[in-house]
Amino acid sequence: MKRTVLIARALLSLLGLALIVLGALFWSGRALDLLPLHMLLGMLFVVCLWVLAGIALAARSSRGFVLVVLLWSLIVPALGMAQPQLMPGSLHWVIQSVHLLVGLIAMGLGHALARRIPQSATPAGAAAEQV
Repeated sequence: MKRTVLIARALLSLLGLALIVLGALFWSGRALDLLPLHMLLGMLFVVCLWVLAGIALAARSSRGFVLVVLLWSLIVPALGMAQPQLMPGSLHWVIQSVHLLVGLIAMGLGHALARRIPQSATPAGAAAEQV
């Protein structure tokens, strides 16, 4: 389980960095043909959040925080998909900024959740064996 958490956390960081770089390119009007790649990486980013949330639930980590992460992980792609239609024109940078902020918060939530998992990770079978 620790290996899966480490892999998901590393992927969260790598994907997040790639998404930020691609987003900066899009913001500057370059590499717009890479938008499908950005969306694919964004979905993989969300899957990493779901994996961490699933592990946290299995480890009986704080369910409230897991719920926050799961809800936030739904906001990220919803905002990303709706972004082109929101505030088109000269104020579109506001939506781009919100999308960046939502993604950065998602990355922080994922890392915070990953840090909480080892502290409470005792698989049900291991707990019974220790008694």
